[in-house]
Amino acid sequence: MAKIKMKKKSTSTDMTAMCDVAFLLLTFFILTATAKIPEALPVDTPASTVQVKLPDNDLATVSIGKKDGVNKVFFDLKGREVRKKTLELMAEKYGVSFSDEDKEKFALMTDFGVPIGSLKQIIDMKASDRVKADQPGVPMDSLDNQLKEWIYNARKANIEVNDRELQVAIKGDAKEEYPVIRKVMDILQDQNVNTFSLVTGLRGKDF
Repeated sequence: MAKIKMKKKSTSTDMTAMCDVAFLLLTFFILTATAKIPEALPVDTPASTVQVKLPDNDLATVSIGKKDGVNKVFFDLKGREVRKKTLELMAEKYGVSFSDEDKEKFALMTDFGVPIGSLKQIIDMKASDRVKADQPGVPMDSLDNQLKEWIYNARKANIEVNDRELQVAIKGDAKEEYPVIRKVMDILQDQNVNTFSLVTGLRGKDF
């Protein structure tokens, strides 16, 4: 008896549901992702196996690094209301005036590294221009130690706003000279801040 040949039919899969799921996942990741803000002072942190995360609030960060062969110190502070209050205290200390608009812009800024007299120029810049700006660093010499005042007033502002002590982190370049970092530590210890964090980069334990 002759064999009956079955006609081969091409199989097809409806991909509509899978495409919907893929686009939903893509939309979710885009909306929940946090863009990395470029740093005005890139710092190559030393490697470490410690995995303790810095707090999202009540934190001031002092970044120390070299840019164009020059040692520079930048200052950053968490919390919009704390930033505004700190700016008000610094303005009162140095006799500089800032408008309400300046304070709002400053509250949204990241780290900065200029003397208090030049801060308004940085505030008026766009975020992309601030990163490109040649900021000389916050003064911290014996005749004009503005970093000391920033730390002191930031601590005072955080207590007034959040009723909590401000934590301080030092983010030092892995190739930075120790005396500069030691000077920042001395400023903290002069204010009885003997506990602070050192920011490091994560590496494997067998590195």
